[in-house]
Formats: sequence, structure tokens, C-alpha cells
Amino acid sequence: MSMKNEKTAILAAGALIGILASLLVLFGNPVNMGFCIACFLRDTAGALGLHSAANVQYIRPEIIGLVLGSLLLACLNKEFHPRGGSAPLTRFVLGFFVMIGCLVFLGCPFRMILRLAGGDLNALAGLAGFVCGILAGIFFLQRGYSLKRTYRLPPAEGALFPCIQAALLLLLAAAPAFIHFTEAGGGPGALHAPLLISLAAGLIVGALAQRTRLCMVGGIRDMILFRESRLLAGFAAVFAAALAANLVLGLLTGGSYFHLGFAGQPVAHTDGLWNGLGMFLAGFGCVLLGGCPLRQLILAGEGNTDSAIAVLGLLIGAAFAHNFGLASSTDGPTAAGKIAVIIGIAAVACIGGLNSRNTQ
Repeated sequence: MSMKNEKTAILAAGALIGILASLLVLFGNPVNMGFCIACFLRDTAGALGLHSAANVQYIRPEIIGLVLGSLLLACLNKEFHPRGGSAPLTRFVLGFFVMIGCLVFLGCPFRMILRLAGGDLNALAGLAGFVCGILAGIFFLQRGYSLKRTYRLPPAEGALFPCIQAALLLLLAAAPAFIHFTEAGGGPGALHAPLLISLAAGLIVGALAQRTRLCMVGGIRDMILFRESRLLAGFAAVFAAALAANLVLGLLTGGSYFHLGFAGQPVAHTDGLWNGLGMFLAGFGCVLLGGCPLRQLILAGEGNTDSAIAVLGLLIGAAFAHNFGLASSTDGPTAAGKIAVIIGIAAVACIGGLNSRNTQ
């Protein structure tokens, strides 16, 4: 594929993903949360009993679809390459702290874009912090940061994480008595599109993200380092399409799909400092991981067990955040959450330094 055709494909994929995200809200997902990797992993952790916050417990089919959609297209294009062994525990810790940052902000980089498309200006502080975090990560990349090489693994090892996702789907569809659900009206976990619609959207986005290599962190990183705008253009297309879809849906249904301002935004708070610092931690950690939470799921679907370990770190980070009061609410960040972000930034900086050639 030529560079021009590749950029066209990325723009088209981004536009379709933005529209699907808005449609998921129409079908029942929380407002400005058609897709949110951090929020959906948090809900899944609650459904599995890893935390007891009753308002955020539901196995999100979108997550399952992202992994299986990536797997299916990777197999179709002969890009399923099981590999791993590149500092797995370090990746787990990085995923853990990325999730802490996301839950202080109340959203992953994907949701940050969707919040902006819904008129939530609080996400601007998150975006500024996210870019600064990526710059911090680039500082270490330019000093030789590396988690060393990966190794080829047996196909069964690469298929294990997608198999776990398939098992979660069976639990949700066939054995709901074994998992936790948020009661109707109880919070974000009770708001969800029908299972088949959510799964189909996840499969489509997973396939598109696998084909185009979409990654918010990679887009900004490549723009800064190489003046390469293709990946970043994909997320600009997500924003533009979601914004247009929100405006159209608002006109057609009379619903609240776009509300410009700071106050009264759904599942958000107005503390600009901690919105920024939360996403600083997320961006910083994601650069050292090699991709945003969405990208980690897609790579896990391709057989990358290091990315699967990072996703497990995200999952446990979500459980930890809700078990120990680190996650923000609409009232703002907690004192414990603020301390956790500062600890996280220091921990990620130590990981960056200890794994850089110029500081060893």
C-alpha cells in the first residue's frame, strides 16, 4: 500500500470508528463513552469480583471484540506472530500506573478524544498533560530506552489471551450468574448497548485498528520525532466523525450528545490540574510501553504476550484504584488518587532511567 493510500485508509478507519463510538452511546453506552479502554477494563474487573464498586461492574463486549477482531484479521493477513519475553513484569507495572492515571482523569486517550467530541472542555487539560507525558517518554527514548528484544513463542501461547476473552464472552452470554452486574440505574456499569451490538462494534474497531496500526500515543510520538502525521490524522478523523455524529444524533433524537463547557459533563470532573497530571502519567507510561491501551489490546490479539501482560496490569490497576479509593468521581480526584499519580510518575521515570543505555 502506498503512503497516500495508507493515509486514506487510516482516515477512513478513524471516521468509521468515531461514528461507531457515537452510535454505541445511542444504543445505551454512557455519554462520551462509546469506547473507553480504561473504563471498560475497570467494569470488567468489577464483573469478575476484582473490586467491589457496585456501580462499575459489567463485562464489556467491546473489549472482547477488539481482541478477537484483531486476532481474526491478523490470522487472515498472516500477521499472527506469537512473541514475548521483553521485560514482562516491567510492562505489568507500567500498565498498572497507566490505569491509575487514566482513572484519575476518568478516561483513556480514546475517551479523551470522545469527550472533546462531546464538548467536554475538561479534556483539554487532559490532552495538554498527555502530550507533555509523551514528551517525557520521548526524552528517555532519545537516551536509548529499551525493554530489550522479544522472542518467538509457540502459537498456543499467543492464542491464550484471545481464548481468555472468548471465555469471558461465554460467561457473559451463557453463565451470567457467575459474574457481577451493576443494577439498573446504579451507574456507568448499568449503561451498555446490547451485547451483540457491542461485540460487533468491538470486532469492527479491532480489525480496523489492527490493519491501520492506530495508536494515539504513536501518532503524537511520530509527529514529534519524525514529522509523520498519518497515525495522528486517524485520531483527528475519530474526533471529527464523532463530533459530527453527536451533532446529528442530537438533532434527530433531541438527546444530549453534545454539551459544550466544563461543568455538568458526564463521568468527568473539573479539576484541570489533576486531569492534566493523570493524563501526563498515562502518556508517559504508554510511550515506555510502546503504545496506548487500545494498541496494547490489538497487539495482544496479534499474539504479543508482552502486550497481554500490560493489559493485565491495566486490569489490576483498575481493581486497585477502586479498592483503595484512587479513582476520581464527578466530585473530583481523591487525596489518595493524587498521591498515587505522583508515585506513578516517579516510578515510571525510574523505569525509564533504569532501562536507558545512557544512564546505565
